[in-house]
Amino acid sequence: MLYRKFGNSDHHVSAIGLGCWQFSGNRGLAGRFWGDMDESTIRSIVQTSLEGKVNWFDTAEMYGGGYSERSLSAALQSLSIQEQDTFIATKWNPVLRFASSIGHSFVDRETNLAPYPIRVLQVHNPSSLSSIEKQMQAMAALVHAGKIEMVGVSNFSLDQMKKANEALKAVGLTLASNQMRYHLLDRSIETNGVLDYARQHGITIIAYSPLAQGLLTGRYHEQPNLIRKRPGFRKYLPAFSENSLHRTQPLIEILKDIAGEHNATPAQVALRWVVQARGENVIAIPGASSAHQAQQNAAVMDLELTSAEIHLLDKISREVSGRP
Repeated sequence: MLYRKFGNSDHHVSAIGLGCWQFSGNRGLAGRFWGDMDESTIRSIVQTSLEGKVNWFDTAEMYGGGYSERSLSAALQSLSIQEQDTFIATKWNPVLRFASSIGHSFVDRETNLAPYPIRVLQVHNPSSLSSIEKQMQAMAALVHAGKIEMVGVSNFSLDQMKKANEALKAVGLTLASNQMRYHLLDRSIETNGVLDYARQHGITIIAYSPLAQGLLTGRYHEQPNLIRKRPGFRKYLPAFSENSLHRTQPLIEILKDIAGEHNATPAQVALRWVVQARGENVIAIPGASSAHQAQQNAAVMDLELTSAEIHLLDKISREVSGRP
């Protein structure tokens, strides 16, 4: 099992968490990305994740306007999970809002996730109408009031992450995490300075979409028309086009070959690469649409790739992505 320190805190979380975007109930623009999911399915996904030693969950205000938060809390309560046994991270939606709304809207975050504490509150993206400094000051006020334990960000560039960390240092805190897109077909954090800065300052990188929204499972390469039958907006992404599937096929073949050596799936190999290839400050939050997927995600923590396999995946992923 892999457990890793979260930021500079004393908390240790599983290298594989559970991303809860898919619990949005088909509500709002973000929620319609995945379609709907019933309560029993959500409960089984959460239960299976916990049984697989996944010990933390990531959700957001933007996911169904809080519906994902409420669904997560309801599932945990139905499983009689104690407050102290959870680690929940959620996110404030900054779009067209000022930093003052962080404190005002936090009441909803607390209500939606009650009775469970919010360990980390993150700024979902860098699109607030307020400066990063003012956002961090508002976040710090919640920490100092005992409402949250840590402050994180999401989709912040190197410069934005630096500003956030320096603003928090000015009030006696540090940035705990930066949630970034990271997978075998998008490795930009390795070259844009984000990963290096995070390592230097003890900031956890939370890799979202670690399976490229399902592309790295290989199922859409085997059945190109399958994506058209899926609910939500995912089917319209360029990555699922015929040309893109053809371009990324060599990577899928390598994932299959390595999976065969480990009695695993291509998805498990791709996910393991995310949490193994670049050190212990990278953790991942795959989603799951079924208990079976949740079980497979959790099992990744018992998989170990060889250095040769890591090197091969690095090489092929660069080739199919057209990166040096």
